[in-house]
Amino acid sequence: MNNASLMASSSLRKLLALFLLLGILGNHVVHARFVVETESIRVLSPLRMRGKHDGAIGNFGVPDYGGFIVGSVVYPDKASFGCEPFEGGKPFKPRFPRLTVLLLDRGGCYFALKVWNAQQAGASAVLVADTVEEPLITMDSPEESNDADAYIEKIGIPSALIKKSFGDSLKEALKNKEDVVIKLDWRESMPHPDQRVEYEFWTNSNDECGARCDEQMDFVKSFKGHAQILEKGGYTLFTPHYITWYCPQAFVLTSQCKSQCINHGRYCAPDPEKDFGEGYEGKDVVFENLRQLCVHRVANESNRSWVWWDFVTDFHIRCSMKNKRYSKECAEEVMKSLDLPIEKIQKCMGDPLADVENEVLKNEQIVQVGKGSRGDVTILPTLVINDAQYRGKLERTSVLKAICSGFKESTEPAVCLSGDLETNECLHNNGGCWRDKHSNISACKDTFRGRVCECPAVNGVQYKGDGYTSCEAYGPARCTINNGGCWSETRHGLTFSACSNSELSGCRCPEGFHGDGHKCEDVNECKERTACQCNGCSCKNTWGGYECKCKGNQLYIKENDTCIERHGSRFALFLTFLVLVAVAGAGIAGYVFYKYRLRSYMDSEIMAIMSQYMPLDNNHHNQVQTAEAEPLRRT
Repeated sequence: MNNASLMASSSLRKLLALFLLLGILGNHVVHARFVVETESIRVLSPLRMRGKHDGAIGNFGVPDYGGFIVGSVVYPDKASFGCEPFEGGKPFKPRFPRLTVLLLDRGGCYFALKVWNAQQAGASAVLVADTVEEPLITMDSPEESNDADAYIEKIGIPSALIKKSFGDSLKEALKNKEDVVIKLDWRESMPHPDQRVEYEFWTNSNDECGARCDEQMDFVKSFKGHAQILEKGGYTLFTPHYITWYCPQAFVLTSQCKSQCINHGRYCAPDPEKDFGEGYEGKDVVFENLRQLCVHRVANESNRSWVWWDFVTDFHIRCSMKNKRYSKECAEEVMKSLDLPIEKIQKCMGDPLADVENEVLKNEQIVQVGKGSRGDVTILPTLVINDAQYRGKLERTSVLKAICSGFKESTEPAVCLSGDLETNECLHNNGGCWRDKHSNISACKDTFRGRVCECPAVNGVQYKGDGYTSCEAYGPARCTINNGGCWSETRHGLTFSACSNSELSGCRCPEGFHGDGHKCEDVNECKERTACQCNGCSCKNTWGGYECKCKGNQLYIKENDTCIERHGSRFALFLTFLVLVAVAGAGIAGYVFYKYRLRSYMDSEIMAIMSQYMPLDNNHHNQVQTAEAEPLRRT
C-alpha cells in the first residue's frame, strides 16, 4: 500500500471514529443537552455576603450526598492555580472548629490535579473559580493517562466549580482579612419524589478500556450486595443501560463499520483495542451489551432482576478479554451456573445479523437522550438517580449515600443506616458456585459485597480453582478430605488411592493401575506382557498387581523378572557350613586365649610393676601392729 493509500485509510478511520462517537446524537443535535448537577453553597459570614449560590459538582472525589459541611474559605497567597504540590507539608490543615475549603483559580492543569494537590495539602473541600463569566460546566476526570490514573481514584474530598463573579467576591473578602465561612450542602442535590428510588447505571461490557473499565467493574463488584438487598426489599428499581452508536449510511458497507456494528450499521461500539487489525471487534462488545440487557430483562420477568449483578460480575471474572474468554460460549456457562433460561435470553436478543431494528438496542438509544430534568448521557460510566446524574467517584459507600438521599426523610431502609449486610445468596442453587457433592464443601461465601465464588480452606486444606466450575484440594493434608477428590477403591481387604500426601496437588493412579487419577482401572500385567516374561514362568493377574510362578522348585525374583534355584547345590551348602563352623571355632578359641592365658600374663605384669613402688608394704604393716602392742607390756 502506497503513502497516499495509507493516508486515506488513516483519514477514513478518524472520520469513522468521529461518526461512531457522535452518530447517536446526530438525529437529536437540536434537542441534546448536558445537565450540570449542582450543590447549594451558602455564605454564612460575613453578614454582608450572606446568600445562596450554585456550584457544579465535580465528577470525581466524594460529594457528601445527603449531608453538608461548614468550613472557612482559604485562598493561597501564591500558586493559586494549584497545579503543583503546595509547600509546607499541610498548610491548609483544618483549624478547629471549622474545616478548610480551598479556593483555586481555573486553568493551567486538570481540575482533578488541582483537587488532588489541595487534598494532599490538608484541604477538606475545593472550590474552583471560573476565569470567565459563563454557564457552569461539570469538572470531569482527565483522559486516561498514567499520571492521572495514579491519583484520580485517591481523591476523597468534594469539589465544585463556581462562577467568576462569586469567586471574585470571595477573593475580595479574603483580601480584606475577613473570615469567610460557607456551607456546602448536598441535601437537596438528589430528588426524592416518593418512597422508592429509581436509578440507572450506564456501563459497558468492554473490559479493555483502561482505568474507566476497571472503575466500572470494581464498583459493580463492591456495590452488588447493597444493590441486591435494596432490590429484593422493593426499595429501589434498578435498570442497567448500555450506550451504542450508529454508522452513517454512506459507510455501512465499509470493513470498519462491519467490524464495529451489528444489524447493518444500526448499533455500534468502538474497537476495544482501538486497532481494527487485531483482538476483539466493536461488534463483539455490542453482542455482549445486548446479552446483558436481555439477562436483566428476562430475570426481571421472573422477579429475579438482581441476578444481573451476579451475571455481570461472574462474566467479568470468568470471561474477560484479558484472558481471551470473552465469548458467547463462556457467557452461556455463566448463565447455566446462575440458572438463567438461555433460550429466552437468545430470543430476547433477536437476530443481530438481520437488516432490521433491534427493539432492545433501539430503546437504549432513545433513553440515552435526556428528557425533562435529566440530561443526555455522554460520560461512561454514569449513574442516574431519580433522574439526576450522580457526580463523583463510583465508590460503594458514596453511591449508597447518594441513593439513600433519594428517599424521603425517615423512609430510608435499614441498609441506609447500617453497613452490615447478610445476603444469604448461597441458599439458592449454591449461588452458582462450585460445590463438592460428596463432602458438601462449597465455594460460595456471603459477604457485604454479596456472594462471591472463592475456593475454600477446610480443616487446614486449601482448595484452588476458579470457584465456579472447579476447586481442587491442595497441600499435604488434602487426602484427608474426600480423598483429595481423587479415585479410591477397596477390594478383598486391599485399598488403593490415587491421592498421595507426598504430592501437593493432582491425582495419579498408583502402580498397577492406569487412568487420569479420578478414575483408575487395574492393569492386566499378564495380558499386556509387562511382567513375568522369564522362561517357563506362569502369570496370574490380581487386583492392583500380579502373581508369577516359576517351573519346578525355582524362586521368582520380581525385581529382575527371573527365576533362580530355591535351595542351591549340596556341595555349596556343605562348603558354606564348613566356613561357618571354622569362623565360629576361631571366635571361641580367641575368647579362651584372652580369658586365661593373656589375662594371667597381664595380671603378673601389673603385680610386678606395683611391687616396685610399694616394697615396704609388709614391713610397714608389721611395725604398726608392734607399736600398738608395746604399752601392754609396760604395764
